[in-house]
Amino acid sequence: MKQLLCCLLAVAIAWPAAAQKKPRINKNKQAVISSIESKYGELTNLSDKIWSYEEIAFQEEKSSEALATYAESQGFKVTRGVADIPTAFVAEYGSGAPIIGIMGEFDALPGLSQNKVPNKSPLNEGAAGHGCGHNLFGTASLGAATAIKELIAAGKIKGTVRFYATPAEEKYFGKLWMIRAGLFDDLDAIMDWHPSAETKADVQSSLALVDFMVEFTGQAAHASGDPWNGRSASDALELYTTGINYYREHIKPTVRIHYHIQDAGKVVNVVPDYAKIWTRVRDTKRDGMEVVWKQVERIAEGASIMANVDYKIRLISGIHEILVNRAGGARLQQNLEYLGAIEYTDAEQDFAKKIQAATGKPQVGIESVIKPLEQTQEHPMGGSTDVGDVSFVVPTIRMGATTAPKGTPWHSWAVVACSGMSIGHKGMDYAAKALAMTMVDLYEDPKLLEAVKAEFKERKGDYVYKGIVPDGPPPLSGKDN
Repeated sequence: MKQLLCCLLAVAIAWPAAAQKKPRINKNKQAVISSIESKYGELTNLSDKIWSYEEIAFQEEKSSEALATYAESQGFKVTRGVADIPTAFVAEYGSGAPIIGIMGEFDALPGLSQNKVPNKSPLNEGAAGHGCGHNLFGTASLGAATAIKELIAAGKIKGTVRFYATPAEEKYFGKLWMIRAGLFDDLDAIMDWHPSAETKADVQSSLALVDFMVEFTGQAAHASGDPWNGRSASDALELYTTGINYYREHIKPTVRIHYHIQDAGKVVNVVPDYAKIWTRVRDTKRDGMEVVWKQVERIAEGASIMANVDYKIRLISGIHEILVNRAGGARLQQNLEYLGAIEYTDAEQDFAKKIQAATGKPQVGIESVIKPLEQTQEHPMGGSTDVGDVSFVVPTIRMGATTAPKGTPWHSWAVVACSGMSIGHKGMDYAAKALAMTMVDLYEDPKLLEAVKAEFKERKGDYVYKGIVPDGPPPLSGKDN
């Protein structure tokens, strides 16, 4: 009898623990998981198409059309060419509140073409490649939106779902023009994810950023015969970069300044009368970025005075830091924990280790864990995204899903390789499920949605959003650079 009681007690203790590890989910969440699983082949094929198109900012014609055509095939009403951007569109289904959006990117990066192999091997020499996994990004988000659309069509939930096809994230920040067109104004909340080397609810901010072009114009002359008749634009450019580099000692550790020389003259025996340099300033806070931005512009003025040339500064665009939403992140975290970590085959782990070996990283394979919900840092380091601007317009809930091995250099051939094969596909599938589950929560739980909105209002405070974007249409041709 004692042995029987001990066994029963052990079962009673183990049962709640097991139940806590894998809690029950409602029928709607199970339905979106099943929907995405049933479309795994379709979504993988769509992602691979976009991967093969390798289209850069504002030139994503085939990628955009592939996503739009799929959305229409799933019953969405698609509005193409929004915000004066031919490759931007909005796909919508349903009516009334709440209106929940989800974003999808699909642009590639120049010069990163790569075969689906774990060593550097360009597919098309000199062509672009998806070194940030955006072929997975847009596809997963549309897959999540489609699963929600099916629930609305079946009368299981009420409201409106919108998929936002957002081009040119890598260079011009296309979302800025979409915001300016008012496309996000009536949303209750929006979802976002990004390919990553780890899987977690993202409750960290990003870096605010500004891009601008500096042009110097002087007087050409023979570099040996009569250089005294010349006023060198390249001298001004060198003085400008020297000023920036001396300034680095006196900026906060959170600041980053980058530049790329676009033109510094054509031949050695001519005093160049034209020079151009692309400059970027970042900081963890928009206010801090703006202070450095204005000082770097003054350095350009000083360089022009010293070289006795004229100068012109042209704004390209700028973006805000992410406005974090922990209320949404906490609910997303619960859905990640329900799904559990992505599982990988021995062949996938071997591929990952070869990627790590080829890029000089420890050969530890792919990380297969769910990261716990982090504390939000005041000054996180890392990259920048135009999702930051969206997060100042509408509450934004974000996550990362593993699509490349631990330590993989981002914006590299290695990510391109992973984005076109099963490691990337699994992360795409996982992200779609987690995003759709969290969207179900937003439709079904008014208290959650109110908490998400309340945190958004508190964090934003009395700040009135204003995009850092030049007047006029977006630079579709890329000729402003």
